[in-house]
Amino acid sequence: MTAKELLSHVDHTLLSPGAVWEDVRALCDEAMTFGTASVCIPPTFVKRAKAYCGDRMRICTVIGFPAGYHLPAVKALETRLACEDGADEIDMVIHIGLLKEGKTDEVRKEIEQVRKACEGKILKVIVETCLLTEREKIDMCRVVREAGADYIKTSTGFSHGGATREDVALFAEHCQSPLRIKAAGGIRTLEDAAAYLALGADRLGTSRVVKLLKDAQEKKGDESELSNSSY
Repeated sequence: MTAKELLSHVDHTLLSPGAVWEDVRALCDEAMTFGTASVCIPPTFVKRAKAYCGDRMRICTVIGFPAGYHLPAVKALETRLACEDGADEIDMVIHIGLLKEGKTDEVRKEIEQVRKACEGKILKVIVETCLLTEREKIDMCRVVREAGADYIKTSTGFSHGGATREDVALFAEHCQSPLRIKAAGGIRTLEDAAAYLALGADRLGTSRVVKLLKDAQEKKGDESELSNSSY
């Protein structure tokens, strides 16, 4: 796989609570230079990022982040406002407690509310796999697809664990088309990134892949050829 192919699956991410606009703008510059799938940023920066990037980069933002226990109406409102500001993609966090109580119908209904609020946009549903049993992970593959979302996403990156190869493989086994998989949280190496894609992930949520590829190319002495190089 070439670096260009890998980058096309990356949601170049900055969700640090201390991030300021200059950080987000730098992220956007990197994403546009290296051709990532999107930038994933806090909702408060969406309007400025969309104005800055225009049609050159897709803007992704997070809803109910990171804990997921916002009321469904609040998640839907947050989603509508983000879309009005120019968000192209929405990554929402489910109410994990509802899932733990076995209330999968209520989880599905909250996803459906967010789906309605961002109709026509890509919707990814974060289930926080490190907090779930295997049965709950399998159930969520069905629930997320039935609710009409485009992706099931492993993690926020803010809990005690992120994506694992085992979880991505499990999702790949139980996700039915058209539902796709996003692996996020703890993607530390290029080998991790390539492994998740090989296992069936279509998107990678990470702040590190661009830097890792830039560092690797600088060692080769020709940063201008980053997007076409292999690794």
